[in-house]
Amino acid sequence: MTTSPQHQIARTLVEGLGRRTFLRAALGAGAGAALATGTAASATAATATAASATSSGLTGGAGRAGRYTGVLQPGTGRIAGDVYLGSEVDEVLWGYVPSVHATPVARVRSGGTVTIDAVSHEGILEDQGRDPVAWFGQQGVGRREVLDDAVAIAAGYSRHERSFDVDGPHVITGPVLVEGAEPGDVLKIETLETTPRVPYGVISSRHGKGALARAAGGGAPAGIGLDEVMPPVATDGRATGIPTDYGNVSVFARIQGDHAVIGSGRSRLRFPLRTFFGTMGVARAESTGLTAPEANSIPPTLGGGNIDISQLGTGSAFYLPVAAEGALFYVGDPHMAMGDGEVALTAMEGSLRGTFRLTVCKPGSGDAPSVAYSYPFAETDEAWIPIGLSDPDGSVDGQSSDLDVAMRRAVVNALDFLEHDHGVDRTVAYAYLSAAADFVVSQVVDRTVGVHGLLRKADLA
Repeated sequence: MTTSPQHQIARTLVEGLGRRTFLRAALGAGAGAALATGTAASATAATATAASATSSGLTGGAGRAGRYTGVLQPGTGRIAGDVYLGSEVDEVLWGYVPSVHATPVARVRSGGTVTIDAVSHEGILEDQGRDPVAWFGQQGVGRREVLDDAVAIAAGYSRHERSFDVDGPHVITGPVLVEGAEPGDVLKIETLETTPRVPYGVISSRHGKGALARAAGGGAPAGIGLDEVMPPVATDGRATGIPTDYGNVSVFARIQGDHAVIGSGRSRLRFPLRTFFGTMGVARAESTGLTAPEANSIPPTLGGGNIDISQLGTGSAFYLPVAAEGALFYVGDPHMAMGDGEVALTAMEGSLRGTFRLTVCKPGSGDAPSVAYSYPFAETDEAWIPIGLSDPDGSVDGQSSDLDVAMRRAVVNALDFLEHDHGVDRTVAYAYLSAAADFVVSQVVDRTVGVHGLLRKADLA
């Protein structure tokens, strides 16, 4: 790869000062664009690249997969954003999301773009041995195809002591400060690119989790028998207290062109890639400790987080109510494909490079759907996406996983949108939703479960 003068200067500074010191100096000086990251291309060139790809607004059908073109080690290959942010071992959070008090590790102007190298948690978790070189090696993956940042995080993460049974699994990268964002605003997150960093992913099912999980008391959950629990009860080794002996299941998947393949022989299955980030959020938790329950990375909240909506891929926009100065945007849980519901527990998890445009929407500007000032909302070229969560602020007092609650909230948010943003009589809107809109289970595995609606834009034209 040809190295530009801007890249070389930035790398020289980083090598001399250390990345964290360099970032603090750049942020303190008010540097945006290229200087805020140390490894981004010049702001002018990167902005032109992103603008040419997205001059018409959203870039295409939501969920369109980025194509794997080779291993993307940290900072290598094409970087389209104004700002580049890698997953540095001393900056990521493993299992938790940033609070409103978090220190930003990058900065972008409103309307600017950021490219983030995100790391998947699968292959580095404690039940997999916390050694990605060894674990992926068992799947036939050579060292060259194992990401250096994944290796560094698995071996050297020390921001807090990990507890496999308490902490979330996700590696969270950020937060990114967005200039001009204030509480009461909305952050519009446009996903411009989602590119696989490696040619493989992992789909995991863990005891006590997923749609067919064994109940906490040891019996079967309502609606199925004990012999229908997955993974099978006979393989449940959680009583050992040793994660590698839990009997959890991880299925390896290989990318072949624009599809993934799992299994072999008669069990071989092939399905399309559909890359997107399961976690995109803004800081909301008020806690100051890194491991407060309300900052756990598993349940989604009103600040987004582990929202797991498969339509939020390339070409989508995600709107989140801002609760912190600078919004403090973060990502994680990169997915290569996911079925709505995510029933086994995980999607096809795999590290991605994402490029996002981050835009501050002020109250009364008309730049964001009205619902988004109090609740997550999304759109693609084809559809508006009202969202409902079962218990978006319940992390501290226990979690409700009632899909009926999530469904009702999604319907109410759809009605509010149609009435307040499009002037549709509420009774007529209710009838329309019943006759023409689809409501889909987002996921049933994140403690707080989700439902989202798909309202065709063509119907409102």
